[in-house]
Amino acid sequence: MRKILDFHSPRAWYQCDAALVTCFDSRFDPISSELLKQLRIARPDTIKIAGGSKSLASPEEEFHRTFVLDQIRKSIRLHGTRRVILTLHSDCGGYGRLSGRFQGDAQAEMAHCLEELERAKQFLGEALPAVEVECFFLNFEGAWAVDDSRPDLS
Repeated sequence: MRKILDFHSPRAWYQCDAALVTCFDSRFDPISSELLKQLRIARPDTIKIAGGSKSLASPEEEFHRTFVLDQIRKSIRLHGTRRVILTLHSDCGGYGRLSGRFQGDAQAEMAHCLEELERAKQFLGEALPAVEVECFFLNFEGAWAVDDSRPDLS
């Protein structure tokens, strides 16, 4: 084996600012990074899976929900996480894409995703009542907070 990169990461244990449940669609990585900055989350435990928060709201198989919940519990146990950020995004293949299932209707897509985020938040609230949960919908123009108590991010 040969070393190909010299890099020094901090070795100290850290407390996580939030666990982020997001899709692995890399088109939304830049906006996710900006959202985390705006929310002042410097150290996220990122849980990236196909469909993101869909696995909590309407999983195709129950083990998908169990897996995500287990990852959040590990973040809590290992890194002291007290906050969870749930996201869904436009044009997600897990929901059949904007042009497919929603026939290009961005408002219908957003409304469906907001309902899904509320369902995911309710599930987490019951499973992990001590954890703060915030939900966001990401599209190609920005991030939208589900809960009106958060500042408008448009």
